Amino acid sequence: MKTESSIASRRNVLMGVGGLAAVLGMAETAGATEPAARVVAASDATVGKTIATADGTRIFYKDWGSGKPIVFSHGWPLTADAWDSQMLFLGLKGFRVIAHDRRGHGRSEQTWTGNDMDTYADDLAALMEALDLKDVMLVGHSTGGGEVARYIGRHGTKRVSKAVLIGSVTPIMLKTAANPGGLAIGVFDDIRKNVVADRAEFYKQLAVPFYNYNKPGAKMSQGVIDSFFRQGMLGGIKGQYDCIKQFSETDFTGDLKKMTIPTLILHGDGDQIVPIADSALLAAKIAPRATLKIYPGAPHGMCTVEAEKVNADLLAFRNA
Repeated sequence: MKTESSIASRRNVLMGVGGLAAVLGMAETAGATEPAARVVAASDATVGKTIATADGTRIFYKDWGSGKPIVFSHGWPLTADAWDSQMLFLGLKGFRVIAHDRRGHGRSEQTWTGNDMDTYADDLAALMEALDLKDVMLVGHSTGGGEVARYIGRHGTKRVSKAVLIGSVTPIMLKTAANPGGLAIGVFDDIRKNVVADRAEFYKQLAVPFYNYNKPGAKMSQGVIDSFFRQGMLGGIKGQYDCIKQFSETDFTGDLKKMTIPTLILHGDGDQIVPIADSALLAAKIAPRATLKIYPGAPHGMCTVEAEKVNADLLAFRNA
């Protein structure tokens, strides 16, 4: 494992947990391993490009540019639009850039069942198979990082040459006997409670620590907060509710061990949503060919707030 920049102090991690706990309080007051079935890409004038997965769920995706493919998986509760900065930059650099809305999120079908990490990974496999992608660089942020890891764990690296985990929930967020530094189940129970009670207000509140806009000297962008809210409210409440369990309780340790391709791990040591000490610092020790790069002071939403740096790192890694 190679490491760049400084490792976050325990104090930073505790601040991160506190940031997530604070927004929760504010809101309250206000299995199978079969390959994915081959599917056929389709177009619908009302939703754009979609594919139908093995269970018939329609998944929305963007597919821009040409050249070597880079495929993106977004975080919760967002959509493919969260990758706009990266897709525009890398598309203009001559790459084919593809991002989908996870089932239950954004413009994809709002499913009642199947909102689990295995199915998310199989949906990603279905997309890549439908488009017959090869030599892919997979990029996942937050929950999307878990989706990338689980995809490799279930479907291997035949189509994938490199992977990037950004602010990823890997190896596991929940505090357990095997993961004593994780977050207590009560944190995630509170997220569920607030999504049920008033997810619109909760998403508005959550956007603030997501981008570290609650930090001294931070320059808040109302547009970024509005975009976060818009993306969150595009999705279905059932799929987003179910996804909380998936990003918090799924153990990706076994998946990380199967990531035998070059893997870049990017994480901010100011991340208040997924504290670095119990995510990236651990994941980088598990993935066999991981390179860890720490962004000093960067938030969970680093793909937006630190877009220029993230874009440059993705370009360099794709070209390496």
